[in-house]
Amino acid sequence: MRLTDDRYATERSQFELALRMIRHEARTRTIRECTGLSDDRIRKLYTRYFRDSGRDHVRRRRGKSPRQVNRFVKNPENQLQATTLVALFCGGLLLRLDAQNRVAPCWPRPGVEYGHRVCRAYETYLLLHDDACLNFEWAWNLLQSISYNDELYLAVCVGCRARYVQDAYALDHKTCPACEIEAQRRRRPGAHSFAGA
Repeated sequence: MRLTDDRYATERSQFELALRMIRHEARTRTIRECTGLSDDRIRKLYTRYFRDSGRDHVRRRRGKSPRQVNRFVKNPENQLQATTLVALFCGGLLLRLDAQNRVAPCWPRPGVEYGHRVCRAYETYLLLHDDACLNFEWAWNLLQSISYNDELYLAVCVGCRARYVQDAYALDHKTCPACEIEAQRRRRPGAHSFAGA
């Protein structure tokens, strides 16, 4: 293999990932972190393949990526979806759990393969949740935030022993979102439960 062939394959992989992330409406900075492409090249890719091609359903998000963590735990449904994403990140070898149930990143820094793994995890999440409440940038924020083990961590439910995403600064009732949603449904007559749905 010639050196130019390898360089072409690398550049092609960067472009493919950039287009994939643009489809998920990732911000320029997030795309740049994974692909190494310049902001100008990312904007040109969007213009050529999306805006000028008539695919105007894909928007470009401006400003900084979200940094707050309260969105992941503000209600049981969001908490369940955040937990799903963390499980997919672990399954995609982006995160790992140690013996103390602490989350650790598997990659020293983002790259092209890392970006593709994040996209695969996010796309699977969209298939699992018809009413997805976390966009790609929120998923990216979750991946970064849970890796630090300071504001977010994985707690263990006393009822079913499942792990779930929890805010380190909030009161933890030791109940996972699935058990909480199930309890809420039991309190409402006529509502379908997970077991009987």
